[in-house]
Amino acid sequence: MIRRTRNLLLLVVVGGLLWVLYSAVSIYTFSRRDEAQEADAAIVLGAAVFGERPSPVLRERINHAIYLYEAGYVDKIIFTGGLGRTGRVTEAEASATYAQARGIPEEAILVETTSTTTRENLRNARVIAAENGLETFLIVSTPFHMKRAISIADDLSMEAYSSPTRTTRWINAYTKSRAFVQEVVSYIVYLFGG
Repeated sequence: MIRRTRNLLLLVVVGGLLWVLYSAVSIYTFSRRDEAQEADAAIVLGAAVFGERPSPVLRERINHAIYLYEAGYVDKIIFTGGLGRTGRVTEAEASATYAQARGIPEEAILVETTSTTTRENLRNARVIAAENGLETFLIVSTPFHMKRAISIADDLSMEAYSSPTRTTRWINAYTKSRAFVQEVVSYIVYLFGG
């Protein structure tokens, strides 16, 4: 009986580790995909703001959305994100200010300023999009974030495509690895209904 229990426990642990490994490989593989195509809007998922300026990670997301707009992929950009722990302006407001300073016209920008999670980013952006007759989207975020973001968009019945930034500047290999591990954990939590 003890041996059978031990074997069953070992099987569960090995199965769990294989599932985590599969999830990690799936996230990494998906991060390499760019489905950029004509859509009604780009949805830029929020990230940290330092004071009133976008963090380097958020700045590169905004830059990618600017590229998508200027290249004619989208007619609108929806910036998402509420007030962070130490912020004075919301992530969406800082993003919009940054984009306007780089030539994106105010009428091409929509903002969603209350979300604090990826699910809220997308759910709230979907409401704003519906109010403005927008139905198709390019989701913009960091590459490792894309699998979970697109999965959530699918859950919300959004017609959304992945267009990750390729210009994220990681401080070093450790920060890049940490971001990847955090996303694997977040994706697993998402799969379990979190």
